[in-house]
Amino acid sequence: MFIHIGNDTVIQSKDVISIIDRNVITSSSIMEEMMANAAKNNQIRGPVDESKSVVITSDLIYYSSLSVPTLKKRTSMISMISKLDDYSDEIE
Repeated sequence: MFIHIGNDTVIQSKDVISIIDRNVITSSSIMEEMMANAAKNNQIRGPVDESKSVVITSDLIYYSSLSVPTLKKRTSMISMISKLDDYSDEIE
């Protein structure tokens, strides 16, 4: 399944490792070091200025203009949809 994380960006939900509030980055020296390392390796995408959250995937780090609760709802809906039974064969 895919998740739209804002800024015209869609990623695979299976690749998401973590979704965190952007303010956490500045409050942790470990997070700042991780972001600096990712920036040095050109692994950061998205607009920093208008970001509310950071989505960490297995390959890249995305700044998202959507809040953590909004992204959480989107991932919850994907999880719920994937658990639904498929009755499409019975409709024919």
